[in-house]
Amino acid sequence: MSSILIVTDAWKPQINGVVRTLERLAEELRTMGIRVEFLTPASFRSVPMPSYGEIRLSLTLPHVVRGFIERCDCDHLHIATEGPLGLMARQVANRDGRVFTTSYHTRFPEYLQARYPVPLSFSYLWLRRFHNSGQGCMVATGTLEADLRQRGFENLMRWSRGVDHQRFRPMGSDRLAHLPGPRFVYVGRVAVEKNIEAFLKLSLPGTRIVVGGGPQLEDLRSAYPDVVFTGPQEGKALVEYYAGADVFVFPSLTDTFGNVLLEAIACGTPVAAYPVMGPVDVIGSSGAGVLKSDLRTACLEALEIPRDLCREVALRFTWRASAEQFLANAEHAYAPSVPMGFRSEVLNSKSLVGNRLNG
Repeated sequence: MSSILIVTDAWKPQINGVVRTLERLAEELRTMGIRVEFLTPASFRSVPMPSYGEIRLSLTLPHVVRGFIERCDCDHLHIATEGPLGLMARQVANRDGRVFTTSYHTRFPEYLQARYPVPLSFSYLWLRRFHNSGQGCMVATGTLEADLRQRGFENLMRWSRGVDHQRFRPMGSDRLAHLPGPRFVYVGRVAVEKNIEAFLKLSLPGTRIVVGGGPQLEDLRSAYPDVVFTGPQEGKALVEYYAGADVFVFPSLTDTFGNVLLEAIACGTPVAAYPVMGPVDVIGSSGAGVLKSDLRTACLEALEIPRDLCREVALRFTWRASAEQFLANAEHAYAPSVPMGFRSEVLNSKSLVGNRLNG
């Protein structure tokens, strides 16, 4: 396989795990000699998503998406998100008998229910139909795979994540030195689905710091004047917040993985989190964090974890291994003999299927 087209509704200037993952995936695949093309909202007029203006929804039509896919002439199509572009790419692929894979990055049913009274069963029904129509759905962790399989999702493939060990590393910095310790830091979107108030309401010594932007930022800043809100941070400044923290607090109950967990421990900072999907898979029993239903206790106990142990655990996760796993999954989608429940009628519908892996 020499070329891959990735369709995604999540793209720059968004700052989130999906965008970072796709960017790093492309970098690694290109170093492996794979041509990677993207179809993103940057190519179209777009409108802000209701209640979440940072996310842009593309305004286009299926025949435009089809034309882009045909012009790219890539060996494999991967649909990364379930937004307008993902929906149209799926529609085109199904109509044309084109093999494609998808990936499940975000627990949208839980995110949607946090904002509107939409039953989880309805949302999962829709998502199941979306992802089951391809030849494979990539998931980041075993916990997520088990959850989706129980909900009727098929053809699940494992695709883990990595972390840039050169960028995210222990470093000395005085960025947080003026703040009373210990320093408890959260990094990520400031939105209701991240359950940030569970962290902000804790009675903790020292200073609580929230790094990131999002629709809840101003409301939380007003409600918790004793908390330091930095807004979005990037580059060296972001790394300094990770490295300068005594504990990284991850209060989310809805993340599928949590790239920020890896970034934190790569900087030598132990994690305090709930024992749920994401932290269970990334931190687990590694010793790099404390997972407890009592988040305050987890925060205080995490202060005792050696920072070099956290770094050691992070070194097990690389973007090269992640990219190799993704590529193997993409190639796997063209192998009807593999007992993964693939729909043979789709796999055999194009004459090029048997030649793609040799192209």
